[in-house]
Amino acid sequence: MTAPLARRALGELVGTAALVAVVVGSGIQATELTDDVALQLLANSLATVFGLGVLIALLGPLSGAHFNPAVTLAAWWTGRRNQDGPDRRDVAAYIAAQIAGGVGGTILANAMFAEPLTRLSTHDRSAGHLWLAEVVATAGLVLLALGLARTGQQRLSPLVVASYIGAAYWFTSSTSFANPAVTIARAFSDSFAGIAPASVPPFVAAQFLGAAFGVCLVAALFGHLPAPKDRARVSSGEHELTATGH
Repeated sequence: MTAPLARRALGELVGTAALVAVVVGSGIQATELTDDVALQLLANSLATVFGLGVLIALLGPLSGAHFNPAVTLAAWWTGRRNQDGPDRRDVAAYIAAQIAGGVGGTILANAMFAEPLTRLSTHDRSAGHLWLAEVVATAGLVLLALGLARTGQQRLSPLVVASYIGAAYWFTSSTSFANPAVTIARAFSDSFAGIAPASVPPFVAAQFLGAAFGVCLVAALFGHLPAPKDRARVSSGEHELTATGH
């Protein structure tokens, strides 16, 4: 049976908070341990991969482990005709929970390292190649998450999605934020993982554009319906989209 919406939204809040705490906290820790930027990025990416895999495995069966407004909207859009995805009420609750959880995760990470609880980032990320990287990263994430649902391979989500995010840290110039809620949250940490508030709107716009491309790729590659053997699971709300970004 599908869990009540309040419980699923709580799962999205807790999951997004934990994800952001991992990303921001590991970024702060890395800069305290070494001045080598490559090692800082390696530490940050490894912590994110391990943390994300655990969160997907734990919360995927409850809420789908979206942790990402772009993914939630993509799931709603692709499922709206056949009613095999979240409805508008789910979308509103999920997105609110994801943003609140993300900001809460940043505050928690700052507190754990004796940083100001909220300090706006000065890390400017305003450049066309970074926006392009966010389009690519988010499109790939949505394609992967919805593609796993279409092909009945949700059980692989903790490993596959976490692996993709780890790789995208390195093959995209933006280090693959790929998540509007996490992007907003990271503006409140003036650390290695932060993003200046002025850089947030273009990043978020690029992420939603990437999500749209991802949805188009899913339709072109896999069609509009889930794999037959998984259709009942998807319609019952037990699907694990698990497309989080970081």
